[in-house]
Amino acid sequence: QLQLVESGGGLVQPGGSLRLSCAASGFTFDSYSIGWFRQAPGKEREGVSCSNKIGGDPTYADSVKGRFTISRDNAKNTVYLQMNSLKPEDTAVYYCAAKRRFFCPRDQSYDYWGQGTQVTVSS
Repeated sequence: QLQLVESGGGLVQPGGSLRLSCAASGFTFDSYSIGWFRQAPGKEREGVSCSNKIGGDPTYADSVKGRFTISRDNAKNTVYLQMNSLKPEDTAVYYCAAKRRFFCPRDQSYDYWGQGTQVTVSS
């Protein structure tokens, strides 16, 4: 059964850090690019970052550049999102998604989605 499971969310103070994980099972992980998205209450889902299937050429939303880092370990079927210098506006449910292609899609046309993990940045 194909699954993407996010973990690592939680409550953190502004300026703090979290590392999200996206663990995949049931498909050939290294054939997929993996993206991270987030959706805040009352807002549309937005792309945060993406890693192509070999972990190269990562992309980032302007709002997280210099603060977030995406990485992947194909041996562990896992993609990570290291989030530093967190701000209240980073509060959202974070989702990972998989697309069966080398490069990251420019839209949200991913094949599979996880259930999400809540990140709350507040003092």
